[in-house]
Amino acid sequence: MLYGRSAEISVLDEVIARARDGAGGAAVLRGEAGAGKTALLDAAAARGGAMRVLRLTGVESESDLAFAALHQLLWPVAGSPGVLDALPEPQRLAVRAALGLAAGGAGDRFLLAAGVLSLLVEAAAPDGLVCVVDDFQWVDRASADALLFAARRLATERVAMLLAVRGDAAVKGVPLTVEVRGLAETAADELLASRHGTLPVQVRRELVTLTGANPLALREIAARLTPAQLAGREPLPDPLPGGARLFGDRVAALSAAARLAALVAAVEGDLDVVLRATGRLLAERAESEAEAGRAALAELEEGGLAEVSGAGVRFRHPLIRSAVHEAAAPAEVRRAHAVLAELTADDRRAWHLAGAALGQDEEVAAALVAAAGRARDRGGYGAAATALARAAELTPEPRERAVRLKDAAVAAWLGGRPGQAESLLAEARERAGGDVGVTMEIAQLRGRFELNSGNAAEAVRILAAGDSLDMLADASEAAAYVGDTAMIVELGRRAAAHPEGFLRDTVAGIGLTLGGDAAGPGLLRRALARAGELKDPAGHLWAAAAASQLGETDLAAELSDRAGQVARVSGMAGQLPVVLEFVATAERLAGRLARSQALSEEGLELAREAGYENTVAAHLANLAVVAALRGEEEDCERQARAALAIAVPHRVGLRAGVAAYARAMLDLCLGRHAAARDRFAAIAAAGPGTGHPAVVWRTTPDRVEAAVGAGDEEGARAALEAYERGSRHAATPESRALLARCRGLAESHEDAFDEALRLHTNPFEAARTALLLGERLRRGQRPGEARAHLRMAWETFERAGARPWARRAQEELRAAGESGQAPPAAVLDALTPQELRIAGLVADGLSSKQIAAQLFLSPRTVEYHLYKIYPKLGIGSRTDLARLVVLQKAPVAGPGKL
Repeated sequence: MLYGRSAEISVLDEVIARARDGAGGAAVLRGEAGAGKTALLDAAAARGGAMRVLRLTGVESESDLAFAALHQLLWPVAGSPGVLDALPEPQRLAVRAALGLAAGGAGDRFLLAAGVLSLLVEAAAPDGLVCVVDDFQWVDRASADALLFAARRLATERVAMLLAVRGDAAVKGVPLTVEVRGLAETAADELLASRHGTLPVQVRRELVTLTGANPLALREIAARLTPAQLAGREPLPDPLPGGARLFGDRVAALSAAARLAALVAAVEGDLDVVLRATGRLLAERAESEAEAGRAALAELEEGGLAEVSGAGVRFRHPLIRSAVHEAAAPAEVRRAHAVLAELTADDRRAWHLAGAALGQDEEVAAALVAAAGRARDRGGYGAAATALARAAELTPEPRERAVRLKDAAVAAWLGGRPGQAESLLAEARERAGGDVGVTMEIAQLRGRFELNSGNAAEAVRILAAGDSLDMLADASEAAAYVGDTAMIVELGRRAAAHPEGFLRDTVAGIGLTLGGDAAGPGLLRRALARAGELKDPAGHLWAAAAASQLGETDLAAELSDRAGQVARVSGMAGQLPVVLEFVATAERLAGRLARSQALSEEGLELAREAGYENTVAAHLANLAVVAALRGEEEDCERQARAALAIAVPHRVGLRAGVAAYARAMLDLCLGRHAAARDRFAAIAAAGPGTGHPAVVWRTTPDRVEAAVGAGDEEGARAALEAYERGSRHAATPESRALLARCRGLAESHEDAFDEALRLHTNPFEAARTALLLGERLRRGQRPGEARAHLRMAWETFERAGARPWARRAQEELRAAGESGQAPPAAVLDALTPQELRIAGLVADGLSSKQIAAQLFLSPRTVEYHLYKIYPKLGIGSRTDLARLVVLQKAPVAGPGKL
């Protein structure tokens, strides 16, 4: 029975009720040991009515075993007919591997986590699901990561997840927390009275005060008091036992055999193994080894310390396990692990061997390395990092120890734990000694870690020390993020000494082109000729960088989009947050602002999951530009400020430049030309780490427009000259169109505007040119000629959601004598970012399962969104939806690394 927990139950009831209605969510119950979290979980689960309940309890002895908790939670439904089959194939394979139903796995934690979400959603049919997780602080990392990924994505599902955790253990991304504190005095009195009758007021108050009204402490301590102490005739013990000491005397009172059985059960939960290990340790061979174990286990059960549940043994409370450990000598613990290692296999054997080890032991270390490999193959990178770090401790040979620490760092990084990864890598560096090969591998990893989440300038310094083509390419990429042109040139010259190939030609071509070497553009053309052979996202992004360096931003955008497609379908989801930086930018430059926002929001979420801080800055900066184009001043400023807070101290000049560009564009969109001109001038003057040459070049058309609007003809001409130099190798129509528009503005040539309109392949940029030409014609007393241009611009801006420019075009059109009906809003504007992503994939011909696999959703979630999309758009089928998307899709402009 619960006492005094009506407020806590009310909160949990609300979570469950919302889930029953299809608006799921998660809640964390946080409190000290014995506060009553388990009782609250049981009570809440019982109030779910017809909702299915899945349970798991974290076990400290299994906290290093990858996916042990998921196996416990999902096993009851994984074998149900058709449940796993309903998952998209990549998710199904990942879940089957994690649960031990198949060998191998994709090795991608995002795919696995999405599979867990899909499985929970399937298990919720038809009446909903309550997922109860007790002692979350002891859930293995691989399982915890997957469960929290799912917990953050339950808003449209019929799933409630309740997580109980002790103390301050982190539960990332679940905002609703129920603090489970000591009982109110009246509730504590009721609890004591239910077991001991009415106690004297003084005794009750002293017990409540000394225990903090902790329910477990109240029950256990009161049960140990003598009648005289309960009656107040004798003083209470001083001090009162607490924590593990609550059960210390009961553990001490056990027979030697029962204490040994308790110790075995404390480090291994499998009933059969516990029985056999206990019998072997007691060396009794009466009927069988297990007979002695059964007798000892029976004593634990009779004493109320442990219970047999199915094929496992569990203590009545985790503090009993702690008390057993405290009572055992280290040699006894090692001996128990040694016997258990003889009776177990694979991961369990490896960890029992580690528990039995005294000093360094290569055989044990190798067993842990093998366990890490199995975890990594299934996407359990956190568990792999733990196993590899322990393996390194047990490794006698210094070089191999450094290699294992390095591998542990990589696993921690891929598991979304950059802090742990950096600590492990620092230790690996210390242990590497004079081994040049290992030292350079460690240096390359240090550079990559810095580039993704740390100081990009420091990444350049680290990576530029290497001579391999891979390190030179990484260093060039880092220098590109910083905006260090001189370093990119130097690295390009060094790369040119390597044998010919796509990566060599690209890195060398970019550097030589920036350095003014005539051979550079030819190398880039040769690299782009091989773009059709590329298989991985990174290769496509290098090709996009080559196109961008040539000034062909439309081709660069096409290649970036291809990189995104490859990352989604190839199982390389870990690269997706970075790839989406460029895809989202391309969509924004094409004027598809809603899609750009959707992609950046997806990338932002995944980057935060992965711990890629600098990618977080990239997506925030792009969202700031989208907000600027929409005239959303508050959102623009908030997102730009957040991006700069990461990019400036991390010396990521590329993203700092884009965030500054957002502010400049906001001024330009709102007609504040002088302020915009000053901001663009500041962007052009910013040095490496705070600005970027590519941002300067790509924003020059906007800078020219701002200067002309502010009456700064000299500034406009200077900007045009710089743009002409930067575009001299560009050959695509769109790049020539932008240059023609700049000439039209800076040199006041109407023919240049006409040329730009003939060349434009980007409708959004064409609309901007049409607006500028229409304004010029209208103010030149030629309203009839102006109207067609202004009407086209108005309609394009309205469809794109670029409200400030739409208003400007509308006002100009009215001034030109036309007050026609407002163009219909883009029909897809009614969709949310998530719905827009799904609609785009439907248009690409993907099934619900395929969409679910690419967006890390469940198929049911995809169908739910489609069910909402159809009435919003007034359609009734996938074919209709695909047609709408295709009609509104325009050619894509390029990111130019902006």
